[in-house]
Amino acid sequence: MVGTVGLVPTMGYLHEGHRALVERARAENDHVVVSIFVNPSQFGPKEDFARYPRDLPRDLKLLRRGGVDLVFNPSPVDIYPDGFTTWVTVEGLSDRLEGQRRPGHFRGVATVVLKLFNLVQPTRAYFGQKDGQQVAILKRMAEDLDCPLEVVVCPTVRAPDGLALSSRNVYLTPEQRKGATVLYRALCEAARLHQRGERDAESVRSALREIVESEPAAALDYVSVADTRTLRELDRITGPAMVSLAVRFGSTRLIDNVLLGE
Repeated sequence: MVGTVGLVPTMGYLHEGHRALVERARAENDHVVVSIFVNPSQFGPKEDFARYPRDLPRDLKLLRRGGVDLVFNPSPVDIYPDGFTTWVTVEGLSDRLEGQRRPGHFRGVATVVLKLFNLVQPTRAYFGQKDGQQVAILKRMAEDLDCPLEVVVCPTVRAPDGLALSSRNVYLTPEQRKGATVLYRALCEAARLHQRGERDAESVRSALREIVESEPAAALDYVSVADTRTLRELDRITGPAMVSLAVRFGSTRLIDNVLLGE
């Protein structure tokens, strides 16, 4: 393609968050490429790869309306041919938070994204802040491996009640969907505490735990207050920090985050 190219990597079953990424890419580039690939290497053996929501005809219709120039929809064998043995690991960032609970997840993410970078050769690649740890890992990978592109991070897109948009939200029952707003309420409290001058990270974590545990449908996995670049847990919030949490509603696991000091 002649001119600048914006890449939006997705796993399909598109929603308004994806549309926002496409619109940003459309505004900043001559051409837009969207990949749709449910990446098997980032799912653990007991995770939801087989039932992950898929609707390619619907996705293609939405992307056509959005003015996307090219949709890349490879099969697993296209990305991981027989004899594939090379993997990308961003050490120090991939084994914390989500990586600690989902071993190998970010190895799969980093590998497939680097392959997409090489195949599409975009000028810019667009990701949502909802997956905050993923964003940190991919930015570091692009920096460390001298990828000739810009990683653009776009704000989390939320439903009117604050729930971060996610393809997995479709799994929630009506009761769970109502309870899932507790993630955003907890993150708003973290931002409020920080704005009021609270700098003790454990006090922030405790406040978030209390809010999440007050929701009967929610089962808290973790709460984190970490440095945005290293993802190391903080004792004191003296600079930019990412407050993140993972919460289960039945078999559905949701993540979200908010940035402080940026």
